[in-house]
Order: sequence, then C-alpha cells, then structure tokens
Amino acid sequence: QVQLVDSGGGSVQAGGSLRLSCAASGYTYSSNCMGWFRQVPGKEREGVAVIDTGDDTTHYADSVKGRFTISQDNAKNTVYLQMNSLKPEDTAMYYCAGHGGNCFASVFWGFAYWGQGTQVTVSS
Repeated sequence: QVQLVDSGGGSVQAGGSLRLSCAASGYTYSSNCMGWFRQVPGKEREGVAVIDTGDDTTHYADSVKGRFTISQDNAKNTVYLQMNSLKPEDTAMYYCAGHGGNCFASVFWGFAYWGQGTQVTVSS
C-alpha cells in the first residue's frame, strides 16, 4: 500500500521559512516523480514544485521560483520543500504527491498518490 506522509507545516510571519517533509512508503521510490501542491479553500489546486527522484531534475511554479527549493533524500525515501521568504499569499494546505511516470512529459499532471496535507499559514 502506497503511503505519503507529509509534515512540517505551521504558522510563520512574512519573510520567514518553513521546511516541509514527505515520507514515502509502499512503492519503488527511485525513478519516480514527486511533487508538492497547494490549495486554498475555494480555489483550484496549484502545482508548486516537482522533482525526478532518479536524477534530481526539478521544476518550479513561477510564483515560488527563487524562494522554494525541492529536494530529496533517496536513502530515506523522503522529499522536502524548503520555503524561504514566505509571503501571505503562500498560505495554503500543502500536499505531497507522487507518480511513477515522467515528471516533465506533462508537469503537475498524473499524480496518483497523495499525502494528507499540512497547513502553512503566513501572516503579514
């Protein structure tokens, strides 16, 4: 059974930092695509960042480029999202997700596995 457990959310002031973690189990983690998404109530889910767990290639949404960094630890089957220079508009529920296909054939699509979400709140 595939399981993604995301954690690390919290409340910070604008300009602060948080690091989210996503621990994966139950499937072959290597050579997969892992990503982070976020959603605000009443709005569509937004792709934030993805990483190819085979070669560490990454892709970011324009809204987070230069502030967020996605990384992974293959030995721990864990993906991270380091979020710096946080803004109030980054406030959302953040979800870890994964799939076994090509990360970049259609970025932010095709994710079959999802974490339970972790709330990030940024105050001004």
